[in-house]
Amino acid sequence: MSITSVLKTNVAPFAGFRSIFRTRHFLFHDGGGIRRHTITGRNQVAAAGLAAVTIAFSAFGMSQAATSAVATSDEKVAAMQQQVDAMRADVARLHADARAHAARLDKRQAALAAVLTGDEDADALALAALDQAPATGANFVTRPFERVARQQAEMASQAKAIADARYADTARTIRKLGLNPRRVMPAMGGPYEPVDAATAAAATAASATADAQADAQFRALFLSWKKLDTLEQAAISIPSYQPVERLSFTSNFGVRSDPFRGTAAMHAGVDIPGPLGTPVYATADGIVARAERAGGYGNLIEVNHGKGIATRYGHLSKIIVHDSQRVKRGQLIGLMGSTGRSTGSHLHYEVRIDGSAVNPAPYLQAGELAMAADRAQRQRVAMGGPVAD
Repeated sequence: MSITSVLKTNVAPFAGFRSIFRTRHFLFHDGGGIRRHTITGRNQVAAAGLAAVTIAFSAFGMSQAATSAVATSDEKVAAMQQQVDAMRADVARLHADARAHAARLDKRQAALAAVLTGDEDADALALAALDQAPATGANFVTRPFERVARQQAEMASQAKAIADARYADTARTIRKLGLNPRRVMPAMGGPYEPVDAATAAAATAASATADAQADAQFRALFLSWKKLDTLEQAAISIPSYQPVERLSFTSNFGVRSDPFRGTAAMHAGVDIPGPLGTPVYATADGIVARAERAGGYGNLIEVNHGKGIATRYGHLSKIIVHDSQRVKRGQLIGLMGSTGRSTGSHLHYEVRIDGSAVNPAPYLQAGELAMAADRAQRQRVAMGGPVAD
């Protein structure tokens, strides 16, 4: 290809470009005459360049504005999403509070049912009485539960009265046996630490709501129940269970005519008749102090029940337990017989307080005490306590 051809090829586009911006003549009629106006190609190129620059800057500005608008829109969307998330969290919290309040009322109801039916459940009572109320500032969530809480508070007050009455009956029965209830109760103590005025005032202010009032009633119920339970647990160690299934006396406690000599003599227990081999049961929880042959008692079992209380079972044909063995109320410990100083098959049964013999009859006839001990023993077994071997 010749130089001329190359020049023609490269110049052709520019020639086309120049043909666009060629010198142009315009005729204008201003009403008085015709005027001619000329725009050279150079001026057209300059104007076109200025327009291009203006358009470019405008396009850039629009692009930036669009980008800024998108960014602003994203921020608004993010802010709205945060608000939605916060609202969802609030709703979830309110639902959780409602469920917590409902569960707490269920626990209380179970505890009330256990007390009022006589089938105490220590765990349910402890949870219902000492569980903390769910923390929430939304009154409309807790308001539906307030009426139920007030009703439960009234029922808790009634249950407390029942527990207090049962405690009084059991304590009265123990006193009739010549025992002070404090004697058989576990020891308690500790330094006195009074509550400061500010704490007391805060507690009083916090008791304004129905739920807080129910809390107070349930705490009072728990304390009464705990006091009753402690006494009834102590009753397990007071000999009130029948040593034999069929109970009757052929010789009572006190001075009597000796069956061998016919002279007055002190009889330290009661004689309970029965066929040879009749089962003999422990009348209270305790530890076997001795299980051996013991003179006029013949085969003897002595059980130490703690707090200075002991029982003796004499004239046995067979001893089933051994020294230092822990026995439970109602556990089989031996068989009736006529060993030792005896005229026939029977059980010589004694109750001793601090080493001195007392009349066993009131203990064996203390129905309220026996029921209390039965309740306490069932309670202990239900809670996973030890059972008789």
